[in-house]
Amino acid sequence: DKKQVTEIVETLKKGPLDPNVEVVVGVPAIYLEYVQSIIPGTISVAAQNCWKVAKGAFTGEISPAMIKDIGANWVILGHSERRTIFGEKDELVAEKVAHALENGLKVIACIGETLEEREAGKTEEVVFRQTKALLPAIGNNWGNVVLA
Repeated sequence: DKKQVTEIVETLKKGPLDPNVEVVVGVPAIYLEYVQSIIPGTISVAAQNCWKVAKGAFTGEISPAMIKDIGANWVILGHSERRTIFGEKDELVAEKVAHALENGLKVIACIGETLEEREAGKTEEVVFRQTKALLPAIGNNWGNVVLA
């Protein structure tokens, strides 16, 4: 809730934060503009998702342009919940990453296996597959991407 979001921001403001580390806070879409308005300029704000195209009838989705419009400059894509609960495939995550980068956002691209995949010894296979799908989307933009 808004109270908890405010408490997290206040804790970050008190620090100490290493000046050599870029700190980014991932925020639910409904709180993006609020957090952007109260966060110090030394901390960046990330949306927790965005869609793969700029405009259209995509009810409930947000575009990179909307994220940038409120002053945020990061987005988290491919998070495990998006992959498992919402069924986002590697190709969709790559499309979202490409669109976000093309529109000037920095991307935290999430990769990783499920517990079942880990227990089956498939960690490297899954991480390789997910990373390989991202390569064309990222191209030469690695300076704007963090793998998580």
